[in-house]
Amino acid sequence: MLISVISATSGVNKGVKFLSQLNIVAAITLMIFILILGPTVFLLGSFSEGIGNYLSQFFTLTFNTHAYDEATQPWFFNWTILYWAWWISWSPYVGLFIARISRGRTIREFIGAVLIIPTFFNFLWMTVFGNSATWLDRSRDGVLSSIVENTDKLLFEFLGQFPISSVTSFLAIFIIFIFFITSADSGIFVMDNIASNNAKKSPKWQLIFWGILLGLLSLVLLNAGGLQSLQTMTLITALPFSLIMCMFCYSLMAGLRIDYSYYKKGYSPAATNWSGEFWEARLEHILSYKNSEAVSGFITATVHPALQELAAAFQKKQILASVTRSEDPFSVEITIKHKVIEDFKYGVRVQSKIISGFLVDEKNLPGIKEKSTFIPVTYFGDNRPGYNIEYFSKREVIADALKQYERFIELSSDVKNEMFLDNTLKDNS
Repeated sequence: MLISVISATSGVNKGVKFLSQLNIVAAITLMIFILILGPTVFLLGSFSEGIGNYLSQFFTLTFNTHAYDEATQPWFFNWTILYWAWWISWSPYVGLFIARISRGRTIREFIGAVLIIPTFFNFLWMTVFGNSATWLDRSRDGVLSSIVENTDKLLFEFLGQFPISSVTSFLAIFIIFIFFITSADSGIFVMDNIASNNAKKSPKWQLIFWGILLGLLSLVLLNAGGLQSLQTMTLITALPFSLIMCMFCYSLMAGLRIDYSYYKKGYSPAATNWSGEFWEARLEHILSYKNSEAVSGFITATVHPALQELAAAFQKKQILASVTRSEDPFSVEITIKHKVIEDFKYGVRVQSKIISGFLVDEKNLPGIKEKSTFIPVTYFGDNRPGYNIEYFSKREVIADALKQYERFIELSSDVKNEMFLDNTLKDNS
């Protein structure tokens, strides 16, 4: 535990990274040693066959609870269920740790490095050691099965069947030792992050405190009931964490949607027609956040005259158009009524918008005192989402309304859209 604390306090990019890389190199070295000096052809064949069996029976193995085979159920609960609970209990800590060190990676890189490569390595590891043990036991008259009750001795008896067993035994102990250290230091690191509200830096005494607490809890559980108490605590904590994992899944989907919209977001419709003219006024506008009265004033002074001018132009073309104002929320809209097809409507209303707390707290910006602002947002007769037009001039409002009218006429001319445009289907009650 002391080494885990030292590793955690040195940081992710120093002690934790060094021990993890060292352990992986040692584990791969031991695995290659067994693969080369063991039954190599048998291991390669069993690896291929094992993956084939796993893929072909994936759903059967996944959903099999041995409900009709009571003799197998003790094994099922002591191994399958226990390991499920074990992984679920570890998942929040491991997940948060991996998320922290994976910052800046793409989802493709994350899936490859965290899911695909470790899974493939696990298949290979289990094949090399598991099938080597099976082959040795069969070819040497049960040399391993004879001591199956003495699990502490099994690993060393297995390695004793290979050359330089003293070296490989030491290497195996070293690997296990480092695995415990890297598991503990990642746990310490995550607990410290949670306690520090994910701060970039935290005092080293805090990391030391979590390391001592983790060590004391482990000693208490071992002294209270040994391995059985640890397994019991694992099963107890797995159930609530399984519910948390469901919340994690929901949060992941929500985060992916936010990520997609963030990187796909283009320029605001209010800024698409900008040129270099009046750039100082544009800058002032960007850096100011408005109240409801200011936005209502913009709609009254800019949007309303623009829509009235557009309505007058429609009247000259013998198209009846009306402009109306409404309150709560304050809005102005132009409407062209039809008897056969849906009415055309283009409106602008006042809408509130929550400002991120990060922007409010930022010092290198003009003072933002409120956590909400108001913007003029368009709305349409077909209930499509509108957009912000706070930077539009009078002529740009007219042009935007005409774009929407052109879209309306284009859609109305397509026979595929008749069911959406039939005015007789509206509820006029």
